[in-house]
Amino acid sequence: MAALESIFHFVMIKPTHYDDDGYPIQWVRSAIPSNTLACLNGLAEDCRRREVLGTGVDIRLDTYDETNRRVFPEKIIRQLQAEGGKALIGLVGVQSNQFPRAVDIARKFRAADIPVVIGGFHVSGCLAMLPELPSEIREAMDLGISIFAGEAEENRLDIVFKDAWNGALKPLYNYMDDLPDISNAPSPILPRKHLKHTAGSHSSFDLGRGCPFQCSFCTIINVQGRKSRFRTADDLETIIRENVAQGIDRFFITDDNFARNRHWESFFDRLIALREGEGLDIKFAIQVDTLCHKIENFIEKAVRAGATRVFIGLENINPDNLMAAKKRQNKITEYRKMLQKWREHGATTYAGYILGFPGDTRQSILRDIEIIKRELPLELLEFFNLTPLPGSEDHKNMLAKGEWMDPDLNKYDLDHRVTHHPKMSDGEWDKVYKEAWDSYYSRDHLKTIIRRAAAHRRGRPGNKLFLIVWFYLTVKVEGVHPLEGGFFRVKHRLDRRSGLPIESPFVFYPRFVAETVVKHLRYAVNIASYYRIYREVKRDPDRRLYSDRAIEPDMDETLADLEMIRDTRGGEEWLAQNRRNRELVEKARSTPATAA
Repeated sequence: MAALESIFHFVMIKPTHYDDDGYPIQWVRSAIPSNTLACLNGLAEDCRRREVLGTGVDIRLDTYDETNRRVFPEKIIRQLQAEGGKALIGLVGVQSNQFPRAVDIARKFRAADIPVVIGGFHVSGCLAMLPELPSEIREAMDLGISIFAGEAEENRLDIVFKDAWNGALKPLYNYMDDLPDISNAPSPILPRKHLKHTAGSHSSFDLGRGCPFQCSFCTIINVQGRKSRFRTADDLETIIRENVAQGIDRFFITDDNFARNRHWESFFDRLIALREGEGLDIKFAIQVDTLCHKIENFIEKAVRAGATRVFIGLENINPDNLMAAKKRQNKITEYRKMLQKWREHGATTYAGYILGFPGDTRQSILRDIEIIKRELPLELLEFFNLTPLPGSEDHKNMLAKGEWMDPDLNKYDLDHRVTHHPKMSDGEWDKVYKEAWDSYYSRDHLKTIIRRAAAHRRGRPGNKLFLIVWFYLTVKVEGVHPLEGGFFRVKHRLDRRSGLPIESPFVFYPRFVAETVVKHLRYAVNIASYYRIYREVKRDPDRRLYSDRAIEPDMDETLADLEMIRDTRGGEEWLAQNRRNRELVEKARSTPATAA
């Protein structure tokens, strides 16, 4: 047994954030595993293997994903005190909406004089974009909390460990100007005992960081940089094999845009070899852009490699809105071709759609959603409010202009409205956000999505039904975004946000039980209704013959009939250019060839 003075504990906590009543959003099983937690755990395991604190020092690691595992600071403190040695608490991957929760957790450890460090997108984005630290970070530092900005590869975690071990933790570790090479870095890995608390026992990892584009609402380009950095195909194989060895073969690859990873083909080839050569049943979800279909063999190899779900940053179908946000790479004239090609290969497509661009009105948003329903073969659409996230150009500009932004960081989850709009009142914006979900996931459109899936031999209509139920009812019943969803919501009376009163058990528990019963009755009623629609479609002997405007193949001439193109400025420009191109072709054909 290690001597007490030779033990170093590193406790990694990925915090959740609070709901509108001030309770942490937690589930028995959450939806998405934390890539940052996996990366930090992999780096910490590497520190342990290399004995960075010296031979004989027992480095003990523990991970908490608070979306599916309750964090008891008092219990952790007692355990650390009982086992002895020194300790460091790491609040990892902390986003802006999670920062208040992270500080509440950290405050309890600091009261016990245990060192704490906070890292993640909020602190990194603020250091990257703002001329001075915002008040909430200064206040955290006043509590004795250290701040880590940037990424921890290239042995930077070693430095933090050694400083904590020596009782000399620095107030600030700022690596924003020196982003590391991630090739051959330690594999992101989480123990299976924690992954079993995610839906489907998924894990996550990244194969590239950084993005060359300039979207003004994005924080990734400023936190991870505009210069892309990549892992290698050997790194990928190591990650897969280490996870498969503990029974994990479902993954979410977190690259912001996998189609811009210049090693995509070698990655897919390696996965194809593992699937087809060794029989490993690997499946994964990726994120891509709207032009990925133009890369030769990208979609074909992605599906062979195991891609079953694809998230696309559609963002909007109005070119004026896309240009205003500097999302110039999105071409609405390519949306249908791209989505139809993924559908042809049997992949399920998700898309993110942003509400609240300066040109939006309630009427234009609802009109555009109807166009999407009719003209794009998309399965799942998730809505976000345009949010000036700390670390984005939008946030920096609004701060410089003194424009109002909600001071409560807990609301910066893309689900809440945190600014005013030039054309919509606050009430209109809040209302249309809810109406957007109701419109897209109406029963009529649910039936359309299921019919499109049932018409395709690889359409998997049952899987589509499950995903639709997950997405819509998480919003409708639970009141949270699907990306924050899970199975069976849990609440703990004593974990309420600091500054809010702890409720009496005679009030809290009866209300929680009643809420839970009512919610699950609503689930049951809605699922039964949706299942009847699914069963009706599946029993239709002519289901393979179904077609509609969204899944019909296009000729360039017929694209002019699409409202998405006909009724937008960008579409008009495309049509004019297309007409000019056809006129040039016809002119060339009608002109007699000149004799040599």
